[in-house]
Amino acid sequence: MSKTKKKILDASRTLFNKHGYSQVTIRMIAQHIGISSGNLNYHFKIRDSILEELYFEMVAVFDARVANLGKQEITIQSIKSDIVVSMERMVEYRFFWTDLYNLLAQNSKIREHFDQVYSQRLNGYKFLFNYLIDKEIMMNASFSGEHEVLAKLLIDQSNTWIYSSTLYQQQNLNEFDIPNQAYRLMFMLYPYLTKKGKADFISIFPKNS
Repeated sequence: MSKTKKKILDASRTLFNKHGYSQVTIRMIAQHIGISSGNLNYHFKIRDSILEELYFEMVAVFDARVANLGKQEITIQSIKSDIVVSMERMVEYRFFWTDLYNLLAQNSKIREHFDQVYSQRLNGYKFLFNYLIDKEIMMNASFSGEHEVLAKLLIDQSNTWIYSSTLYQQQNLNEFDIPNQAYRLMFMLYPYLTKKGKADFISIFPKNS
């Protein structure tokens, strides 16, 4: 990737995060980094091309994590760590998550990938739950489809936590915010954990979470 193209992407992400995707123009991005609109158009013909580049840049980390699922030991601590890393990544590209459904409706290429990833995430949770059950960290489902419903709820919460909180309005995130959001998401798992799993859960979160 050329230095100019990287500058364009970094500037676009900064402006999209600050003003929202719909409020940022090609001219604003060009002015932000001190180049002409024509120079920018050489690298990206339309604004949607920048959006797509940033989206696939963002999800490369998520896709790699799904691909590596099961290649290392999974614990309550490792689940927390993965969630924190994902949330930090989401905050870096928060413009996408604060306007998720509008952007998905506007861009078919991103929507197609997002839909494919949804199925992969469901399968990932299925693998995770079976792994935790085998390790006696999570209880067996009490009725058919229970864990599928839980997986869908976790995915929905993961997709919307930035939008539904005031976290994205802060320019400088302190160290407590994301761990607290991770706790809220993981707490959805808590009722399904065994006694051992609950003890592991309590050990990694502060009492004031």
